Amino acid sequence: MALKFQYSNHKIECGTDEAGRGCLAGPVTAAAVILSRQFNNSILTDSKQLSKSNRALLKPLIEQDSISFAVTHIYEEEIDSINILNASILAMHQSIEKLETSPEFIIVDGNRFKPFKNIPYETIVKGDGKYMSIAAASVLAKTHRDAYMEKIHEEFPMYNWKQNKGYPTKEHRAAIEKYGITKYHRKSFRLLPEQYELDL
Repeated sequence: MALKFQYSNHKIECGTDEAGRGCLAGPVTAAAVILSRQFNNSILTDSKQLSKSNRALLKPLIEQDSISFAVTHIYEEEIDSINILNASILAMHQSIEKLETSPEFIIVDGNRFKPFKNIPYETIVKGDGKYMSIAAASVLAKTHRDAYMEKIHEEFPMYNWKQNKGYPTKEHRAAIEKYGITKYHRKSFRLLPEQYELDL
């Protein structure tokens, strides 16, 4: 199904999405994107449906051809302090704030958001598979977060973050059980299944 260019009748519409909500380690990362009307790409869709190589191909195209884009990481300490939903929305708000062009309308992937500066908005479930600007934001959030996780992997290779990106894979949980946690782990999350006790 072809993605629609925009949801509203407003000329300047930005899409926003996040990556890394369900991870045990690393930041939650959001992007906001205002695409130009000339932008067109046949492979653009929800980043989860794209191969790593296609995401890598799309990232510079989106960044070059957008009217404005911004990306924000919210790190573990803040996630633990305000919870993952609030951290995700904060990352989106901060990304919209950083846009060089102020949007007149915001479309958000998912069903939860908080008002931002009285700008009208709409939450759209699976919006990253329906609207170009949300799909573009999903690609930027995912690629920027993956790059961060690959970088911190060098510091703690035993957790294999370059592969699992901090998600709760069996391998990641086995490494937590064996080595304990790092400064990058989210302490408010259930890092191990209930049968294990973790000394935080």
